[in-house]
Amino acid sequence: MLSRLYTRFRSDTPRLLTLMTATSLLLGASPLQAASFYTQVSSQPPIGVSPLHHQLQQLAPGASGEALRLAAQAIACADPYAERLAVIDYSLPSTEPRLWVFDLHQHALLFEELVSHGRGSGDAVAEVFSNVPESFQSSIGLFRTMNSYYGRNGYSLRLEGLEPEVNDLAFQRAIVIHGAEYVSEEFIAQTGRLGRSHGCPAVREDITYPLIDSLKEEQYVFAYYPDEEWLATSSFLRCGQDDHLQLAQMR
Repeated sequence: MLSRLYTRFRSDTPRLLTLMTATSLLLGASPLQAASFYTQVSSQPPIGVSPLHHQLQQLAPGASGEALRLAAQAIACADPYAERLAVIDYSLPSTEPRLWVFDLHQHALLFEELVSHGRGSGDAVAEVFSNVPESFQSSIGLFRTMNSYYGRNGYSLRLEGLEPEVNDLAFQRAIVIHGAEYVSEEFIAQTGRLGRSHGCPAVREDITYPLIDSLKEEQYVFAYYPDEEWLATSSFLRCGQDDHLQLAQMR
């Protein structure tokens, strides 16, 4: 058993050292105790991966690793004590689940859902994004949730865009989370894609109430797409990098 464990962990020196150090302590332990220890070691994040990123990836393996890595980085920068985080992965087509809602305190996945994009952003796949009113395009970046309300699209959730020139006009544009009949498997079967909004991340009508209630009032939504300019300039994705660069230059 130990030889198999050694093979498994030999590429990861810190873990191997931990394992070897503890093995002698576990020789007198029960099989259940030993199994518990090995499970805990193997569940730790790889070197260079944040615990939150590792947690999100385990809970939502269908999301791209890059989307979750950046979501973890952005929320750690904006609010390290945040309770809830929704991640939208616009690099995926609308025919696939691409919205995940996480309870960060309970380490749980609350929702894995279809979500629409704006009609100006693309057909089945979103490709362009905007902060401009009347563009009918979706916006990317980090949002803070506001209050829920009843509007022309029924029960809805207001969003505050936190990134200047990227999504900070979301409130002005009435970019909100709401339910829509065109977000369904039936619509996909008929058209080959979800219906499209005026830029809002619309969800299935059946889950509108519980999803919005899980996110309202000072929670966060991170909408990802590999947009080169945003990736290079977002302050939430560069949090602490400038300080590290200055320290390196001083040495």
